[in-house]
Amino acid sequence: MTENNKEENKTKSNLKTISQCKREIELEVPSKVVNEEFQKIISQFSSRAKIHGFRPGKAPKELVKSMFYSEIERSLLDSILPKVLNEELKTLNLNLINVPIVKDLHFKEGEPLRFKAYFEIWPDFKLPVYKKVRIKKKEVTVTEEELNQYLSTLQQRSAEYIPIEGRGVVDGDYVLVEIKGKDLELNKFLPNEKVLIKAGHPDNEKLLNENLLGLKVAEERKFVLNYDQNYQNKKLAGKKIEYNLKVISIKEKNLPRLDDDFAKELGEYDKLDDLKEKLKKEIQISKENAAKREIAEEIIENISDNLNVELPETLVEEENLSLLKHRLSQLPQKEFKKEDIKALKEEGKKQAEKNLKNHLILKKIAEVEGFKVSEEEENQELKAIAKANNIPLAKVIDSINKEGRKEELRNNILFKKTVDFLVEKAIIK
Repeated sequence: MTENNKEENKTKSNLKTISQCKREIELEVPSKVVNEEFQKIISQFSSRAKIHGFRPGKAPKELVKSMFYSEIERSLLDSILPKVLNEELKTLNLNLINVPIVKDLHFKEGEPLRFKAYFEIWPDFKLPVYKKVRIKKKEVTVTEEELNQYLSTLQQRSAEYIPIEGRGVVDGDYVLVEIKGKDLELNKFLPNEKVLIKAGHPDNEKLLNENLLGLKVAEERKFVLNYDQNYQNKKLAGKKIEYNLKVISIKEKNLPRLDDDFAKELGEYDKLDDLKEKLKKEIQISKENAAKREIAEEIIENISDNLNVELPETLVEEENLSLLKHRLSQLPQKEFKKEDIKALKEEGKKQAEKNLKNHLILKKIAEVEGFKVSEEEENQELKAIAKANNIPLAKVIDSINKEGRKEELRNNILFKKTVDFLVEKAIIK
């Protein structure tokens, strides 16, 4: 092929910068290249087409083209567009975020194929000062109240539930009951349930608490509940239900005394003071780690406040959607109004923009500083995950490989290194 022929067959392109992240490329594929591909596809259709009166592959190409024109055109575009676009973008060496969106497509036989493609790239920006950021020191102390709260938590975990006989239910008892409900208006029985109830708990229905009191094992009692129209459980809202309670068992919660014997029961402690000392150290470490995270967040926020960078809309939307799904999964099951979803989306967008901006900052600092993740660091992180979740290391590795999360793991390690670097270089007073 001569140089002139090469030029004739060369796709013309024009890249436009719309903004820091947005690009648009105009492409024109020569008519000769388009026609060659067009004829090739017509031949493929001709060899497969089943047309009455003709043996397979023997029908005139013009007839095949007229009968299957829309399919042939679609096949032509599916063949040329991705190939031409990928070749041009590869030449430009752009760091694309999303799949290009093709628009303004012009195709007519005998003419060049013209189209535009819109896409986003990672923004290129200059970092503001990120070393020697001034941050106020966080004072960390463990109060007596915090220590007592931790002790109380351990005490609650060690509680015993002792079966009660010979007396009725009193407030604070844990009562296993069988509940039979009946819709009085529809004269329809509800499914029987066995539930564990803490007698007198403020979250219980008032009538339930009142009717539980005094009941002994095997005793029953009936009462009627009129549910409000706005009751959170829509299946019961506005209904009149008759309940029959039958007590199956009553248990009393017995807390151990906080003394030396309690400490010995927990393991390696000779007395309560030893346990308190260990707890105090654990609380101190936990609070120091929390303070370090807070300092890191303030440093990144400081850098972020001094950085003006356009964020790719595609990634903001993806992060916002992820945050919204997570938020909805954490909220109580209910019917959300349009305005509720709108408010959650607006709140999520702000958080998504913050998350993405922080991601860009840490990614850029890691590049500038030349941080890498070693195989040893990766192995240490995998071991830490296995230990924290109390599962075998092999299972963690297998899960990450199957889910394709290895790159995510490496990025997490890289960002931790970057955050530690920022804290180390900050001026904390």
